[in-house]
Amino acid sequence: MMTLHPKVIDLTLDRVWRLLGRLGNPQDRLPPVVHIAGTNGKGSTQAMIRAGLEARGLRVHAYTSPHLARFHERIRLAGSLISEPALTALLDRVHTANGPDPITYFEITTVAALLAFADTPADATLLEVGLGGRLDATNVVASPALCVITPVDLDHQSYLGDTLPLIAAEKAGILKRGVPCIVARQHDAALDVIEARAARLGAPLLVHGQHWHVGVERDRLIYQDERGLLDLPLPALPGPHQIDNAGTAIAALRHLSAQAGLSDTDAAVAEAAVTRVAWPARMQRLATGALADLARPATLWLDGGHNPAAGVALAATLAAMPPARTHLICGMLNTKDIGGYLRPLAPHAAALTAVEIPGETATIPAADTARHATAAGLAADTSPDVSTAIRQATATGATRVLICGSLYLAGHVLRVNGVGGPV
Repeated sequence: MMTLHPKVIDLTLDRVWRLLGRLGNPQDRLPPVVHIAGTNGKGSTQAMIRAGLEARGLRVHAYTSPHLARFHERIRLAGSLISEPALTALLDRVHTANGPDPITYFEITTVAALLAFADTPADATLLEVGLGGRLDATNVVASPALCVITPVDLDHQSYLGDTLPLIAAEKAGILKRGVPCIVARQHDAALDVIEARAARLGAPLLVHGQHWHVGVERDRLIYQDERGLLDLPLPALPGPHQIDNAGTAIAALRHLSAQAGLSDTDAAVAEAAVTRVAWPARMQRLATGALADLARPATLWLDGGHNPAAGVALAATLAAMPPARTHLICGMLNTKDIGGYLRPLAPHAAALTAVEIPGETATIPAADTARHATAAGLAADTSPDVSTAIRQATATGATRVLICGSLYLAGHVLRVNGVGGPV
């Protein structure tokens, strides 16, 4: 399938509409949809919403990208990852319907997911935007139950525009007339664009800092909106940025419960959202597995963030952790702002080892990554692979090894480690 449909990006909906029509327009037969766009936090927020909905006993479809270790991670049917036989039959059906017509990898897999969701009974559907929003292949549902926009920042500028207002306009393209939207913490320039589009469409907004608030007091997560205050445990996902992601998810869950006329279990659902969530490669501790064993006695961590805002969030996470001699192992794609990602991290690490991402033609050469790291203020060297890089890091006395810079590198690490991927 990768040979037939290479991983090109070509933002348009024409091919998607054509294929959906041939398959009977499954996008019109989905369980109620929550559509999630944004630059950072989409996956974590979706995972928390799913954990909360499943705590209510609901069956939840979920679509996410990219996958880490296995393609199956992209399609979760009524709570379980799609099986190999079901995936094979599904892709055969979609390929047959598409025939020889041009289509991208992401488009055909998105259509496959929508078809699977339409054919499998469930109570809710969570759709994560792949890139942008306005012209993303997921943006084909006429009237979702709810939209969510997580923080908007600079990323994919060559496709979405090189300013926050331009990028925010693409993200706000998921808004639908009359459909409510939860808006996470935003830069003012992005929020202005989102609010203007919502006003044109008559789409009610529930905005962080206006309609709901979230923060930490005495090591507890405190969430408040017009329905009251929730005093909750801290999220299972580490990092200060997960507080905002949790607030966004709770705001979404509270709105969905209000739509359904439910309120008696709000606190229990919110607690489940933040404590039962699991989302690999988001500052994930790899405690077992081949690479974890190799790193000992150092602890091994994995994060897939890959843009400047993710670098800031990861730096804040490291700053909040117990002191340790931290060594970064970093590999990135050449579409990313590597200097903008590394500069916030430099004060929190002793050194960096650069690697290339196996199997990715767009990987940055390790020597280039090391050069950027040196410019950012980090002592840097290179390594031919992650295993060797871990040995180099522990040989220098590192007590914490953090592999970072790309979800594609994270997927490779999870496959090599053999433990820690989605289930």
